[in-house]
This record gives sequence, structure tokens and C-alpha cells, in this order.
Amino acid sequence: MGETPDGVNQSAFTNAGPGHNQPKEVVWERWQKKRTFVRALEGTYGELQQGLMDQPRVYKSTDWQWKGGPQLFNKPIINPQRTDIAQSIETHISCIAPGGTGQRHGHMNSALFYIISGKGYDIHDGKRIDYEAGDVIIVENGCVHQHFNASDEEDLVSLVMKAKPLFLFMHMLFQKVAEYPPKEPIPGWEHWEPPTDL
Repeated sequence: MGETPDGVNQSAFTNAGPGHNQPKEVVWERWQKKRTFVRALEGTYGELQQGLMDQPRVYKSTDWQWKGGPQLFNKPIINPQRTDIAQSIETHISCIAPGGTGQRHGHMNSALFYIISGKGYDIHDGKRIDYEAGDVIIVENGCVHQHFNASDEEDLVSLVMKAKPLFLFMHMLFQKVAEYPPKEPIPGWEHWEPPTDL
């Protein structure tokens, strides 16, 4: 392999163990491009206050596009990149295909999931937690977790709410994907798509 221009042995990188500085597999658009996690607050107090007062208070989820696939799709609704109304919270709708799963990951911020439809379960630090439509589940701070659709026939849809921008603003930045979402669809659900009425 040889050495890099700065004299570092290249084999040290190819044989390195897991860690947050390892090359990351690129799967979703949100992991590929720059995002705005917290906006600058610029202007006078009066301008900032009037700017907030002028923002809409209702956001239709059908105005946004689903992102992701093939087993997990998300639809960002409110976050500092997409709306000016909120700087400290983020919300999105998540939809997992029948029998599907999302990535296994962890982050500093907690998150609250309201289950809109379906039934599923999470694995939180190795512990299984079951839930169904109408339930609210909390992912606690620093928890390594993964979401699963427990049904072989029905979508699992949830509304996710979190104070992630506030945590990032306080430099509580550590987040890690331990296992990326599957790249292949569930057998029998090759043409599955998330609902169009959300």
C-alpha cells in the first residue's frame, strides 16, 4: 500500500477498526450533502420578531416529498433548513415497509415518536420495546436504537419530534450510524412505496 504524502502508513487505514473517523457508506441524500442544522440569527430584535410572526403556522405534509428507500422513507416537515418558524425542534414523518427496518444508530438528543399507524418495535441498547398505533415512544439520550415494522402486511408510520437542532447548537454533536438501512426491498414488497396521503 505504501505511505501517504504525510508519511502515514496506508495499511493503518485499511486495517483500522470501527470508529467515527472511518469512511462512511453513502446511502441517503441527507448523508451526502451539506445541511443547515442551525440558522444564523441576524438582524435587529424587531426584524427577527416580525420575521417569526410572519411565518405560517400550518405546514401540510403533502407539500413535501418522501426521501429514502427501499424499506424506510422519511418526510422532513419542520427543521431549521426547511422552515424559519422553528430553530430548536425538528419533525419528520417516518414510514417503514411491511417487515422492514431502519438504520441502527445513536445520537445525543432524545426523540419522541407518535405512532400514526401500524405496529412495530424498537431495540434500545439491546432491549426490545413493542408499540402500536396511538402509542408514543421515547428514544432516550445517547441510546443506540433501531426501528422495526412488526407487520408483514401493514406500513408502520410515525411522527418524529426532537430537539436535535438545540442539541447540535450546544455542540452535543456526536451521532453515529452503526448499521445502515437495508439497500434491498423486502421480498414480495419490491414495488412498495410510502402512502401518498401523508
